[in-house]
Amino acid sequence: MSILYSIGAMNQLADSLESAGFTADDVTKLKQSKNLSGIKDVLNGKAEIKMLEVSAPRWREENGVIYFSVTSDGTTGEQWIARLLNKGFKVGDYAKSVLRSADFKPTNGITTEIAVLKGLLFKDNQRITKNIRAEATKRKLTKPNAEVACLIREMFTDDEIKAMGLHWIVTMHEPIKDSGGDLRLLHANRYDGGSWLNAGYGNPGDGWGGSGGFAFVISQVGFEA
Repeated sequence: MSILYSIGAMNQLADSLESAGFTADDVTKLKQSKNLSGIKDVLNGKAEIKMLEVSAPRWREENGVIYFSVTSDGTTGEQWIARLLNKGFKVGDYAKSVLRSADFKPTNGITTEIAVLKGLLFKDNQRITKNIRAEATKRKLTKPNAEVACLIREMFTDDEIKAMGLHWIVTMHEPIKDSGGDLRLLHANRYDGGSWLNAGYGNPGDGWGGSGGFAFVISQVGFEA
């Protein structure tokens, strides 16, 4: 059975859709039978519309720099290994060695404002540790405590790191020697099919790819993006 609609009724519908902010693409989606059936159920009282709350990102980005804050809770290196593993994260052998070092010194109740410089801010042949640290100094950024890497790993899912446009975030703390005497920096990454905390590249001349970010501390004297 076909239903005839008056031109006036159709014009009223078009005006209402326009007033509600519908775009041409929205109308195209609206014409799909499953969507129209859902709307009819709402009108007939068979269903109701519930608004989903979308959580605001826990970070923001300006001019290639990502900002967020973390707060320490006194967790030791050994405790971090167990804590991350229990939450489904993977901890690399080098990272475990760094976390077990006497030079890994946790704090408690300290909130740190973090600025992550995206790797794409640097040219490929200039993206080496000493140049990255020099750029951070120009921006009045300082070295984080090594525990910041653990806090970052726990705080952000791989999907959130991806949304930042990154594959990894290295915490630019004072390098810590692993059990073999090599200098290491802790970093959270989403490589190799898992959510990892790893460690590597602690020497001043080490180079980096462009798909990551470098975490520093915003100094109290101020920071200009």
